[in-house]
Amino acid sequence: MPADAKLSHTAAMILQAIHAGHIYGFSVMQMTGLPSGTVYPAMRRLERDGLIFSKWEQQSIADAEQRPPRKYYRLTRTGRATLEAAWERYPLLEKMIPTPVVERA
Repeated sequence: MPADAKLSHTAAMILQAIHAGHIYGFSVMQMTGLPSGTVYPAMRRLERDGLIFSKWEQQSIADAEQRPPRKYYRLTRTGRATLEAAWERYPLLEKMIPTPVVERA
């Protein structure tokens, strides 16, 4: 998908949530307010289109926290460029799901 392709509002919200650090499905659902039946199929499409990629966490980490393993998502370069284009189309996107400022020591 080219960076200037028009994303749906839902896809833009999901990319923004991942960019803001909400990197697994349930966290994206909490941040966006979208239901699982919307988030997970959209994330599969975004991954298929090369805008995000995923990686399962180690089973030992999930076991230590007594929960199922999480699938973590990150933006690809194309996903980042597409998100930047979406900021112009959806100017309130960054305000709805702000990216936390990380202080460096």
